[in-house]
Amino acid sequence: MKIATFNVNSIRARKELVIRWLTEKIELDVLCLQELKCEDNNFPFEDFEKLGFMCEVYGQKAYNGVAICSKLGFENVQKGFGDDYWDREKRFIRAKIKGVDILNVYVPHGDIEGDRHAYKLEFYRHLKEYILNNFDINADKIALLGDMNVARDEIDVWEPELLRGTVGFMDDERKSFEELLSIGLVDLYRKFHPKKHGFTWWDYRNAAVWRDEGMRIDYILTSPALTLNSKNIEVDMWTRRRRKPTPSDHAPVVAEFVM
Repeated sequence: MKIATFNVNSIRARKELVIRWLTEKIELDVLCLQELKCEDNNFPFEDFEKLGFMCEVYGQKAYNGVAICSKLGFENVQKGFGDDYWDREKRFIRAKIKGVDILNVYVPHGDIEGDRHAYKLEFYRHLKEYILNNFDINADKIALLGDMNVARDEIDVWEPELLRGTVGFMDDERKSFEELLSIGLVDLYRKFHPKKHGFTWWDYRNAAVWRDEGMRIDYILTSPALTLNSKNIEVDMWTRRRRKPTPSDHAPVVAEFVM
């Protein structure tokens, strides 16, 4: 089973890019998308269906939005946490596929101004409690993946001293992320690549992707049971290092499991 997570930064703007990636570069079984920036009825279902994917979408106009596209069908699907407060913003969708619980999440960016930073920290606490209340972390095969909007450690940013204290690399954000991991989730990329930075996001400005001035903020986190099935994980740069079709500011992360 090959699973990918990709923040597309608008699926309508990125449709040609994603379709070309799926037809010219890679074969996937499950593709999790974040930041769709469209309502469900504007998602390009037919384009994905032509490639053999069924898609479950939890969209929002202009902001947020998540989707899971699968060639293996769905055993069940849940859109949102089932909580009015947390589901005002469409940031979470889950599905069971071939015995694996896929949890696709788009964590808030958490700007310092206003209450967005506090909301981000609360989101992490809620996500942690949701997993503990709904799964057996030691027995269930779980993949929690998506744009987490946090770089874990100094290896995960291009210039730690410059970025320290900025959004995505603040001490309390990083602590919240580590508390999520502490329930037993494994950072799969870091397991396979302990010394490789593995950036997944680069600013559009100043040719940052060509300067390798990025951050690792997109993750595939696995429960112990699913970690045992893991074979490999990589950041796929094909969609990012190009001018046409216009890329997202993120690159997808792809993991392979032997089931």
